[in-house]
This record gives sequence, C-alpha cells and structure tokens, in this order.
Amino acid sequence: MPKPEILITGSLMPLVHEQLSAAYTTHSLPAGDAADDVLNAVADEIRGIAGSPARGIGANLMDRLPRLEIIANYGVGYDNIDVPHAAARNIIVTNTPDVLSEEVADAAIGLMIMTARELSAAERWLRAGKWKKGYPLTRGTLRGKRLGIFGLGRIGRAIAVRAQAMGMEICYHNRTRVRDVPYPYCSSLRELASHCDVLLCAAPGGEATRGLINAEIFQALGAEGIFINIGRGTTVDEPALVAALQDRTIMAAGLDVFENEPHVPQELMDMDHVVLLPHMASASVHTRNAMAQLLVDNLIGWFENGAPLTPVAETPWPRK
Repeated sequence: MPKPEILITGSLMPLVHEQLSAAYTTHSLPAGDAADDVLNAVADEIRGIAGSPARGIGANLMDRLPRLEIIANYGVGYDNIDVPHAAARNIIVTNTPDVLSEEVADAAIGLMIMTARELSAAERWLRAGKWKKGYPLTRGTLRGKRLGIFGLGRIGRAIAVRAQAMGMEICYHNRTRVRDVPYPYCSSLRELASHCDVLLCAAPGGEATRGLINAEIFQALGAEGIFINIGRGTTVDEPALVAALQDRTIMAAGLDVFENEPHVPQELMDMDHVVLLPHMASASVHTRNAMAQLLVDNLIGWFENGAPLTPVAETPWPRK
C-alpha cells in the first residue's frame, strides 16, 4: 500500500520534516507562483496537511486537494484555516493545545511585570548612561491589583493561577460562563474592563473577536489601566489602542501580538510606556518541539489509528 502523501505549508520545526518524511511521502509547498507547480504535480494525491499558522489554508487550497482528510495545525490558534469549509468537506482540523499553555502563561506574567514596572524603559535608560540621574519612580504596580482575563481557556487559567500567587484578584469574560472556576464572571467585555486594573487578552482570533477591544473598552479600563495582549492582534482595534496610549486614556500596554504581523506601527515603537515582543510567548525550543510533536502525532493518529488526538471544536469528530 502506498504511503499517505502530506503537504507541508510554511516553516515548521525540523522534527516535523524528519518524522513525517520517515513515515509518509511529503511535499513542501513553496511561496508565490512556484506553489502552483507543486500543486499541479501532487494535488490529487495529498491526504494530509501539516500547516504553519503563518500560512493561510483557505477554501481554494482545500478544493484543489480532492483526497484531503486532515489538516494538522502548528499552534493553538487556527484562525489561519477556513474551518467551516473544512467541516463542510468533512476534513479533520487539529491544533496543539495544552503543550504550550504553561510557557505562554509564563511569558504573559513576564510581560505584565515588564509593563507595570517599566523594566524595558529602565534598561534602555541604564544603557544610555543615564543611571546617575536616577530613574523616576514607576507609577505602575501589580500589588493589590485586579487582573481581568478576556478568554479563560487553558492559557487564561494558567495565567490566573500565576497571578493569584502574586496576590492579584482575578475576574474574567468569555462568551459563556466557565462553571468550574471561582473567579467572578463579567457579562461583557466592557464590564470586565471597568472592573479590572490590568486587562489581559488571551482570546482566540477570527471574525468573532475581530476588533472587540476598541476605544470604548480602553475608556472603561481608564487612566490607571494596563492592557496586555498575548492572544491575537486581530482582537484589538489597533488605531484605537495607539490613540489610547498617546492621549493617556490608559497607562501602558504590553503586546506580544499585532494586527498585521510582522508589521508593528511606528507609533507603538516610539512610546516608552509600551512593551513590545515579537510574538514569542511560546517560543522556546522545548515548547515548540512539543507543539511540533503533537502536530506529527495527530497525523500519525489519523493515518494509523483512524483517530486524531486534538481535533478543534468545530471539526466533524467523532463522526456520526
């Protein structure tokens, strides 16, 4: 029996290429016009995709692959995939939850501390030889503050545990109430912003959350408020965030994600009360290898055992 043929899109960890090439016939999809040459040659044989979140997997690509059975995505977020179209085609979509939750939560806490205590600005001050002048006292602190989490999923819960250990109170907003947590639930994002000192976004991307964090939310957060985003840049109205920081509607922001990555608005880079990271919350070798292994294991689970390990909520599994 011939080996299943797998299409690899985007840049993935070496172990993905090594393990998939050992078990299956693999084809890398290049960028640009060269992609058509590859697809014209192999499209009728492709049964699985190993996908990078940096590369969209839309209806057009799926419909060029008549035998496609599964898309294994490298990452928790899967807004790069047209999941409704995949479901309509009875195509399994998987992601890589859990294995990165702790790493991202660590990064979120680090970003909160950096932002509240101005650690990046203070380091730049020292490197510029200004220490003899004395760094000004920081206005921000996390002592006795309330953290409002937008998106209390696996990552949001891991952040909440760490923040509680630091003495912070927790409240949250989701589309629906989480029944097995002790934290107060806010029925709207605006209510959450008005009840917290630090608003942290751990919500998924996609059209359902696009631009939800807007000028109204920043106004509710207020002049002593801090905004942190380790979810998706698309959840934020980025011009409204820039304006809120420029006119001090909010005190500060710490951002790991942006609306149009890798583009970061110059206005954000020019402000000292903003901490900026290059979408690296899960970017350790340990965690990225674990994500890569889970991607591979989902493909192996499907082709060898007929069962994916971590299908996304919208995927048609288990099949009726």
